[in-house]
Amino acid sequence: MRKSAFSAPRRRLLCGALFLALAAPAAFAVQPAPRPMMGAPAKAAQDGGADRLIVRYRAATLRADRRAAASAAQGAVQAALGRIGIATPHSAGVRHLRRTASGGEVVRLPRRLDRAETAALVRALKSDPAIAYVAPDRRMQHTGLPAPRGAGAAAPRLAPDDPYYANYQWHLHHPTGGIGAPSAWNAATGEGVVVAVLDTGIVEHDDLNANVLEGYDFITDPFVSRRDTAERVPGAHDYGDWNDDPAQCGVRPSSFHGTHVAGTVAELTGNGLGMAGVAHGAKVLPVRVLGRCGGYESDIADAIVWASGGTVEGVPANPDPAEVINLSLGGAGVCTADSEFQRAIDQAVANGATVVVAAGNDNADASQFSPAGCAHVVAVGATRYNGGKAGYSSYGRVVDLSAPGGGGAMDGAPNGYVWQAINDSQTAPELGEQTYGGMSGTSMAAPHVAGVAALVQSIAETPLTPAQMEALLKDTARPFPASIPSSTPLGTGILDAYAALAAVAPPCEGEGCEPPIEATPIANRSPVTALAGAAGSEQLFSLDVPAGVGSLTILTYGGSGDVTLLVSHAAEPTSAVADYRSARPGNNETVRIAAPRAGTYYIKLVGATRFERVTLEARH
Repeated sequence: MRKSAFSAPRRRLLCGALFLALAAPAAFAVQPAPRPMMGAPAKAAQDGGADRLIVRYRAATLRADRRAAASAAQGAVQAALGRIGIATPHSAGVRHLRRTASGGEVVRLPRRLDRAETAALVRALKSDPAIAYVAPDRRMQHTGLPAPRGAGAAAPRLAPDDPYYANYQWHLHHPTGGIGAPSAWNAATGEGVVVAVLDTGIVEHDDLNANVLEGYDFITDPFVSRRDTAERVPGAHDYGDWNDDPAQCGVRPSSFHGTHVAGTVAELTGNGLGMAGVAHGAKVLPVRVLGRCGGYESDIADAIVWASGGTVEGVPANPDPAEVINLSLGGAGVCTADSEFQRAIDQAVANGATVVVAAGNDNADASQFSPAGCAHVVAVGATRYNGGKAGYSSYGRVVDLSAPGGGGAMDGAPNGYVWQAINDSQTAPELGEQTYGGMSGTSMAAPHVAGVAALVQSIAETPLTPAQMEALLKDTARPFPASIPSSTPLGTGILDAYAALAAVAPPCEGEGCEPPIEATPIANRSPVTALAGAAGSEQLFSLDVPAGVGSLTILTYGGSGDVTLLVSHAAEPTSAVADYRSARPGNNETVRIAAPRAGTYYIKLVGATRFERVTLEARH
């Protein structure tokens, strides 16, 4: 049986901006120039046009004969182009590229068609009774927005020695906007779990390398991949996704988005270097699906199947199937039941993988985008430092819960951004240096959820099914501390790492378990009177708060002398480290907590001077 750090009571239980990179310690001293705005979908991905199609046939006999299916798809598209009046010179005709894992035929068109031409071609092909499905092979984009230059929060309990953790990584430890990671790390680090990050690939970084598996590059278009071949290849090196040709897509520098997302999942922690990751005992399986101008749906769909342990033609079996898959990417278009995305996700879920996706940065109904609107995924919205909705975050009934994505310029640096490993190059990573940087976006929110899913799986007696994981994450999310308009719902609440683990962890018994905290329990709205103590004395109390409480107020009043009030969730507060404190002159102290976490709060009264006849009360 796995040991758990959860017993009751317990001691110390557990991008519309510019890029900002930090000068890293020691060997990583860099000061990069600011980057222009990025994160919006590329022009080519928004205009409704297409240069590739996915065609799937009805007849099982045709699907079984791959050569016949390829020829049929190529011929059908060529004929349909002729019927709608689009000439196709023989030297630049229709070309069959490959078959997808779900049985679709990917066909390249002789040129990129505009929106009207694409719609006409799809209609013409749908009129063919032999064809069950046809759709543009859409280009997806990552959903991260980089931060502006600037800098600038108090160390949480159990703070690891990573030098940037306390002041920059509010999203892990801040009591209002964070996910409560420190309260969870005594119970789990994600050891033994593989999280696949389907993104731009990954670059070398000393604060991440040890937790990265080899991965695979699934991009089949050399223009997108910047490789010399259209073949899929081992490794997931990020060659850079910059573009300087506005005729192709938006001009932008390289993002190294996949490295940043992977850092949130599993950046090395407690190593005295840089920053921390949510599931720093887990392994990241990088799968490259995005490059210059984004990435094709057909490539991403195949990567989803492969990452989960499924079979993809022409690619060796994945030796490290992922229990969790993170998709911090998306594009416009409803996710239909027969789409490549949905079919791939269904295969991954059948293989036992929990699929976590970003809701999108369009401040729109996420059901109109893919893969956020697909069934059987955990769709994640983005919140700010104060727990409120990030302005860019998409929303709606398909959003399951939210996690820190950063409010961008509204909250400034560092509190407006999520911070992780990055490369400072504008183009190829070999021309830059490894460093740390801030980004905002639902791209940043999703890997927090993927990381917590890894923590849960690492201690669950029996691995959770994807449906069980989704239900647990939603049920244990804490209420939003800031009002979320009913017109823009962001799911059940904000991701709570501690509550998620507590829901699956067996009690900790025997050697290796920390001793319980000795505290006097108090009850809601039951004042504790006649408290007294000398200067420097400490008295510790505990309060159990159920799930769903809207607010919590803890206060002292009356009597004489001077006390300081310290409060922490799931851990004993100290004068140096506490989630909340009130230290006004005299005995009238107040701590107010919006949308408190479920669990035990520990309350400590410290005598600033001698005090007598003081009353302590908690109200929720």
